[in-house]
Amino acid sequence: MANSVLETISSDFASVAEKAGASVVAVHARRWMPTSGIEWKKGVVVTVHHGVQRNEDIKVLFDGDRAGPAKLIGRDPGTDLAVLRVEEGAPDVPQLGDSTNLKLGHLVLALGRTRRGDLVASSGIIGGISGEWRNRRGGHLDQHIRLDLALYAGFSGGPLVNARGEVVGINTRGLAHGRAVTVPVATVNGVVDELLEKGHIARPYLGIAMQRVDVPERMASKLPVETRVGLLVTHVETDGPAEKAGVLLGDVLFEVNGETVEDLTVIQDAIAAAKTGDLMTIGLIRAGKVEQVSVILGERPR
Repeated sequence: MANSVLETISSDFASVAEKAGASVVAVHARRWMPTSGIEWKKGVVVTVHHGVQRNEDIKVLFDGDRAGPAKLIGRDPGTDLAVLRVEEGAPDVPQLGDSTNLKLGHLVLALGRTRRGDLVASSGIIGGISGEWRNRRGGHLDQHIRLDLALYAGFSGGPLVNARGEVVGINTRGLAHGRAVTVPVATVNGVVDELLEKGHIARPYLGIAMQRVDVPERMASKLPVETRVGLLVTHVETDGPAEKAGVLLGDVLFEVNGETVEDLTVIQDAIAAAKTGDLMTIGLIRAGKVEQVSVILGERPR
C-alpha cells in the first residue's frame, strides 16, 4: 500500500514537471552559466535581472533543443526580474496559479533548464510564507515566500510549481543574500505589464537621506502627535522632490500622511505604497517651529 502511494505521488510530480516544463527555457545572457526563465505569455520570457548581464546578443533555448534570439524589453532590480521578447516561443504558455493559496509545508517543484536544454527539477516545501515584503533592494513583493529546497546554480529565473501543475512564481537567489525565495505571480504580472508598457519600473522617491534622532521634551510637547523621536534630514538631493517642496537640511521629520515616523520603515512603507506623482504630506520641525510641507513624489532616477 505504501509503495502504491509513493508511486502515485512520484507519477503525479513527474507529470507536473513535464507539463510546466514545456514553457521553461535556458537564457544565455551572461558569460558563463545561463539562467533559467519561463515563457510567461506568448512571446514574452521572464527571467532574473541578475542573470542578464548583457543587453544584446541574448539567446533563449526552448524545449526540444530549439533556440532563438531574444530582445531585452526591460528589467527591475527591485524584484530581480527581467523581461525578454522572443519571436517563436513555446507551443503553450504555462497555467498560472494563485500564490495566496500556498501554505507552510506545501510540496512544490522548482524547475530549470541546463545549458544544453535539459529540464531539471528540485523538490521541497514552502519553508515560510507571510504578507507583503519590501526587500533590501527596495522592491515590493505581494508575498514573502521562502523555499525549503535546493535551488541549484542556473535555477534562478525558473518557475515554482504547485502540486496541481500551476506556476505560482519565479524563483531567485538574488533578493535575500543567496537564500531561495519566490517572486509571486501577482508581482510578476505587475512587473511584466509595466515593463512591456514603459520599458522600466517607475518607482517613487523623496530624494532625502535621514537618520533617527531624539526630539527634546520641550519640543515634543509642541507637536500635534505624541512622539519623542524623529528623522533628521542629513542630505537633500538637488532638484529632487523634497528640495522642490522646500525640505531643508537639518529639518526633523516627525509625521508623514498623518502617521508618526519613529523609524525609516514608516517612510519607506509610505513610499512603497504610493505612485509617482502622489502627494505626501510631511510634518517637520524647523528651527524650533512646527511646519508642514507637501511633496509630490518623483520618479527615482534610473
